[in-house]
Amino acid sequence: MGTLLETRGIDKSFAGVHALQGVSFALEAGEVHALVGENGAGKSTLIKIMTGAVEADGGELHIAGKIVARNHPSLARALGVAVVYQQPSLFPHLTVAENIALALESGGLWRRIDWRARRERAQALLERAGAAFSCERLAESLSMPEQQVVEIAKAIGAEARIVILDEPTASLSEPEVERLFRVIGDLRGRGVGVVYISHRLEELALIADRITVLRDGEVVATDAAAAMDRARLVQLMAGRVRDLPAAVMPAATLGEPMLEVRGLTCRALGVSNVSLTVRAGEIVGLAGLVGSGRTQFAECIFGLEPADGGEIRVAGAPLRARSPADAIAGGVGYVPEDRPRHGVVLDFPIAANISLAHLKQVTRAGFIDAAAETEQAQRLMAQLRVKAASPHQRTGALSGGNQQKVALARWLAAPDLKVLILDEPTQGVDVGAKAEIHALIRQLAARGLAILMISSELPEILAMAHRIVVMHAGRVAGELARAEATQPKLLALALGQSGEA
Repeated sequence: MGTLLETRGIDKSFAGVHALQGVSFALEAGEVHALVGENGAGKSTLIKIMTGAVEADGGELHIAGKIVARNHPSLARALGVAVVYQQPSLFPHLTVAENIALALESGGLWRRIDWRARRERAQALLERAGAAFSCERLAESLSMPEQQVVEIAKAIGAEARIVILDEPTASLSEPEVERLFRVIGDLRGRGVGVVYISHRLEELALIADRITVLRDGEVVATDAAAAMDRARLVQLMAGRVRDLPAAVMPAATLGEPMLEVRGLTCRALGVSNVSLTVRAGEIVGLAGLVGSGRTQFAECIFGLEPADGGEIRVAGAPLRARSPADAIAGGVGYVPEDRPRHGVVLDFPIAANISLAHLKQVTRAGFIDAAAETEQAQRLMAQLRVKAASPHQRTGALSGGNQQKVALARWLAAPDLKVLILDEPTQGVDVGAKAEIHALIRQLAARGLAILMISSELPEILAMAHRIVVMHAGRVAGELARAEATQPKLLALALGQSGEA
């Protein structure tokens, strides 16, 4: 039936770091071609190039047999490319029918709208997408799986010839997965090509025709799905064990449990019955692939989304974290993954960022004591070797590594910190800054802090953690002591297997 989409020798670098190197990939009409790989393998960058969100540095993109020299989102849509991301982008205060109409309808601002026809079309598209809800519901009332169905309905309505599904089953129940597979089967039967990205390897034998494996930005294998069993996929994804930084030496004597989580459940975040313990002086690594629930678990502990059930104890005392203020008062600090949006306030000076979580420390008679705030910032900047002109410099002017040090300094200034949660603490920083941050984390643990460290880099987890807990689909898939942990074992657990690789 012909090749719908093809990349030939695609290269892409960000700040000198190769994200993709010579990547060639082809999608045939009526084919489901799975794209798999570890976090950071290059999958997201490749689909962004396919959809025009990112421009390649080199290589060729072909759609429907023609070279697309300068792709961009509107051109990709016009050429029949649709993408359904793991996090849908619907307008929450509009109905489902209105969201679908915004994506599909054209015409002038003052045109006459046939509301009945709009609703009928939207409902028909929802039914084709396997939905069982009304098109008149507000988008904000939909669950995450229901929002994904709306995105699929939009792709069907656009008569897309190429549909990219990014982790479409990450938050779906088994019946919902079955319905999705029926929809994909219908698309395949109509000659649509589907690029299917998933970390759930057990699904691939059920839905994929071919599988391409990316590792470190390169294609390491493309083969028929029938020829790719789980063991081979894990080996291809993990590859050789990469060189590790110097491993942390386990503390001679760990202290009492500082963070105890028992059966933590948060339906809104997809976290289910998660239990773990972190002792004083211990670094526990939390590993898992995209969509595993690691960040959501951390957000729940920190009170960004209150738990539905389970128990959290800090230094033996119950913690009812209904908000970040509750968590901070209980002795919990959190450095989030998205540093520019949530880790630091880029327009604030360094001193203000550091004092932000504990203003009482630098407040006198209801007013911020500028001298005290500056003195605190100077002391911590010297301790963490933050490279900046002064504590009054705008934080957004710093390098990524120095911004991360400022985010860490905020919690070092907290008076009663007992537990520090670090989500991707070295993401986007250079090698030198990474080494400094690693050293700082070890120092904090040596002082008795309990540290829960989330990282997508398995070598980093292996180098830094005393114990490693692995999550898959919102649950704990397994736990390994540092001495027995290997990269293939961690990856197998993250993929929902036994970890005996």
